[in-house]
Amino acid sequence: MEVLERIEKNIEKVILGKDREIRNILKGMLAGGHILIEDIPGIGKTTLVKALARSVDLTYSRIQFTPDLLPSDITGVSIYNQKTMNFEYRKGPIFANVVLADEINRTSPKTQSALLEVMEENQVSEGNSTYALEKPFFVMATQNPIEYEGTFNLPEAQLDRFMIRIRIGYPSHDDEIRILMNFREENPLEALEPVATKEDILILQDNTRRVRVSDEIYDYIVRITSETRTNRLFTLGASPRASLALMKIGQASALISGRDYVIPEDIKENASMVLSHRVQTSAYARSQGTGSLEAIKLALAMVDPPKIGR
Repeated sequence: MEVLERIEKNIEKVILGKDREIRNILKGMLAGGHILIEDIPGIGKTTLVKALARSVDLTYSRIQFTPDLLPSDITGVSIYNQKTMNFEYRKGPIFANVVLADEINRTSPKTQSALLEVMEENQVSEGNSTYALEKPFFVMATQNPIEYEGTFNLPEAQLDRFMIRIRIGYPSHDDEIRILMNFREENPLEALEPVATKEDILILQDNTRRVRVSDEIYDYIVRITSETRTNRLFTLGASPRASLALMKIGQASALISGRDYVIPEDIKENASMVLSHRVQTSAYARSQGTGSLEAIKLALAMVDPPKIGR
């Protein structure tokens, strides 16, 4: 896809050596889902989101999550106008196409819950009024690992609303040298120009929804999520929303690969980043030193993929 290639190459001017991670972000964008980027500080999480926002001509806002942040700081607030003697709603920073929720786990669960309706229904309710958000709409959140001080665990209901969770990881030796050279005199992020429009993204999302899914693929997806609900490695399995997310990411993966139909590999290769943050491992799994990513891989091995034709 020419548009996707332009976006990917534009981001790669700033984020070096992370082709797979950039491709996963684009999958989430095509599928119309929200993305959680989890990794240690200094890896480039915020820079990656900024580079994507600059590459696409979409409205953008950043919310820095802090312990004293209030729900109204995100969604907006009604203020009384003495001249008109009416309350006027002033929209918050959530009203943008791309919203960077920076360090989302540094605010309280009460404030995090302000995102639940927004992320699921693309709207904000204020009193008796409902305000729809402009499409496309993405929440791209960054999160430091919960072992760091001053962070909160994200509620399960909110985690389930993130379509995928990705990690960036350390750059290779050569890539880190290239980063030093690129950033020596100036920040290349400042020079990025948009290479795609809002209409381009909406068309791509529509094409993604049109990617065909066979009955065998539907069955394969449900067998995978059902395995997480019955396998003793888990105490909390994947929800039906997870099945929907896995299907949509499979469609996006197929489109990026140049196909108009989903194959089992589209589901299998993306299952970990779709499911790992939605499940909870059991005491048995933890006693075996098995984390959520490893548990998902073991569950996948228990489900035979279908053999389907073109």
